Amino acid sequence: MCTTTNSPETIEALKKYSGQIEQLARDLGLDYYPVDFELVPNNFMMEIAVYGLPVRMHHWSFGVRYIHQLIRQGMGHSRIFEVMFPGDPCRAYLVNGNTLPENTLVTAHVLGHADFSKNNHLFAKFMEMAGGHILEQAAARAHRIETAIQEHGQERVEAVLDAALALEPHIDINRELHRPLYTTPGHKVEPQPQVDPFLKRFRSLPGEKAPTDHHATGKRATIPPQPEYDLLWFIANYAPDLEGWERDIFLAVREESFYFYPVFACQIMNEGWASYWHARLLREADFLPHDLYLSAIKAHSDVVRPYAAERQLALAVNPYHLGFSMWEDIIEKHGLDNARRIMKEEDDFGFVRNYLTKELIEKLELFVYEARNDGDIRIADNEVHAVHEAILSPKFNYGAPRIAANNLHVDGSLQLLHDHQSDGRGIDLARAERVLEYIGRIWRRPVTLHTIGDRGEARVVTSKRI
Repeated sequence: MCTTTNSPETIEALKKYSGQIEQLARDLGLDYYPVDFELVPNNFMMEIAVYGLPVRMHHWSFGVRYIHQLIRQGMGHSRIFEVMFPGDPCRAYLVNGNTLPENTLVTAHVLGHADFSKNNHLFAKFMEMAGGHILEQAAARAHRIETAIQEHGQERVEAVLDAALALEPHIDINRELHRPLYTTPGHKVEPQPQVDPFLKRFRSLPGEKAPTDHHATGKRATIPPQPEYDLLWFIANYAPDLEGWERDIFLAVREESFYFYPVFACQIMNEGWASYWHARLLREADFLPHDLYLSAIKAHSDVVRPYAAERQLALAVNPYHLGFSMWEDIIEKHGLDNARRIMKEEDDFGFVRNYLTKELIEKLELFVYEARNDGDIRIADNEVHAVHEAILSPKFNYGAPRIAANNLHVDGSLQLLHDHQSDGRGIDLARAERVLEYIGRIWRRPVTLHTIGDRGEARVVTSKRI
């Protein structure tokens, strides 16, 4: 049963087992959009994993990621079994170099992902905003960027992509994907709500002043009216000299970032849910040959193991292992119906904080560690709150520093502000300087970032030495 899935016989066997597993999944209550499966070679799968999509805009940074992934795979630290894209339909890519048992397991795993992505509120919300045909949309955007390269040259287009991709995580997930520009004095974006008669009468009482008309007094409206954390949107719409094709690139990167956010914010839940269901589907699939089942279960054990490699204790959480263990614990204690409710309502933040208990932390041997200057690793804490925050802090704000556009000055210069208090961390000043250089090329006016240094002192990083 070690034959790869690239011969006519193994492909037909996989189709047969996949159809039976899908029927079993429906019988067990999984609810998902149709899934289109495709077998692809390993190098194509590597490109999908690195670019994030089968067809996406070209940029040198993806080549760097590809080399990094290739090295990790060559060292045995990373192996890609499948990639699934939520949508209607879902698209799933399987490696034809996987064995038949591995791809049978992967089929069941993908169905768990499909059930999760259709029913989880965060996935549903972002899919409604971005649409369910991300692959076609991404391909169309890549074509427009290729056209821009032909019209404006590789160097100019790459400079815009440098800035946009450097800001890829800097969206505001609490705002809509498609949002209007700021309301300015004398310009109404939306109809004003009807004034309550009581409030109207109250405002007419003696001594009450009418609201100041800033437009009438000539006072310039502040832009942005409040700190703006959606930097991609802000630059696309308010950069003084941005051309239309440059704006399109920023909005394209932003839309893809919105699409990817639920995958990032629900990784532990999603991978755990898919792992729970692939294990259960395999266990109840009495139509599978015994030797295939045993090989698939061996692959399952490799996926959800708590170790980084061999017997070394992992210093980074394996989301498959943690999520699988948590869902098993929840289903055992609260039942499948409650587990489905949790799956629909939570993201990783609520999931970990509400359901990763002290008992489970001790059982899974989770801890917070400290790395000393001499290279030694020491266990610092295994208290519940400390473990929760160690797992979740890298997920806050898409894993990026919380930075807002704070003031667009009259001369067109831009001030950015690092919200280090809510962020709870500093920033890499050297990286911040590089990113500001990228932004400065696009903004074409001075850009400054106000932040703090390692000792809490005020620091100002600028895109231009002034």
